[in-house]
Amino acid sequence: MDLEKLIIGSRGSGLALWQANWIKSQLEELHSDLQVEIKIIKTSGDKIQDVPLTKIGGKGLFVKEIEEALMRREVDIAVHSMKDVPMKLPYELEISVITERENPFDALISRDNIKLDELPKNAKVGTGSLRRSSQLLKYRPDLEIVPLRGNIDTRLKKLDTEGLDAIILAAAGLRRMGWADKITEVIPAGIILPAMGQGAVGIETRAYDPNVCEAIMALDHEETHFALDAERSFVDVLEGGCQVPIGAHATLGDNEENISLNGLVASLDGNTIFQSSIAGPKIEAKKLGRELGKEVLAMGADKVLKEIYQQSE
Repeated sequence: MDLEKLIIGSRGSGLALWQANWIKSQLEELHSDLQVEIKIIKTSGDKIQDVPLTKIGGKGLFVKEIEEALMRREVDIAVHSMKDVPMKLPYELEISVITERENPFDALISRDNIKLDELPKNAKVGTGSLRRSSQLLKYRPDLEIVPLRGNIDTRLKKLDTEGLDAIILAAAGLRRMGWADKITEVIPAGIILPAMGQGAVGIETRAYDPNVCEAIMALDHEETHFALDAERSFVDVLEGGCQVPIGAHATLGDNEENISLNGLVASLDGNTIFQSSIAGPKIEAKKLGRELGKEVLAMGADKVLKEIYQQSE
């Protein structure tokens, strides 16, 4: 390998830096002669904290400035939470590596460790995710959803400071930050289907950068990569982002040759949900994702998506 130094571009949040340092330590273990540094880049999503993401352009705002630094060659790789990565990438860039997935499900953190089914009527639950709130309202229409933004530690503090009964966060982030003990319960996919890519960390590189790709390819996890190929293809057909309530979760079967994908689109109030699943060979993961996306659209999800996009304009 001809590479002597590698610079990682990362957001400055606690979770983002945990992920960047995790990748850094693995690369240093793989390549004892490789110097690895982390460069913190403040993104638009980090700068704007008082406006819902749906109003300012979605989760792509958490990667835009890092991608620009990558294209300017100020950094060599970008480390992202895959659920923040838009479907469309700049043509100069690609997701080269997806690491092994953590727990992909959502977690409830509540006062006094009260579980979801036992929360009092009209309990206040904080979340900034339309996907979570719509599915939650389908399951518990009595709940009051309170918009919530900020890093994990900020949102955990708001459980106390904003008079909330509970908040919902990704289980993966809590586990990675060493806060698994704060989880009241992990919410099964039958109640809240996870977001595309939730729990997975990806490495974005410049296309046709063989030295960098050679250095990082050992970190790619095949099973997770196939799963995300299916999930991202599904969401891509729906032209979805965080502005719309879309869930997608793929898993490989016991023989690891077949893949199954569950996907849904929900109305904002949770009253209407279009959901289906598909299965087939893992080598056809992208094709399966596209097929499921078209099926859900044909069920009527296209009308719900159109209404939601019009409301967000």
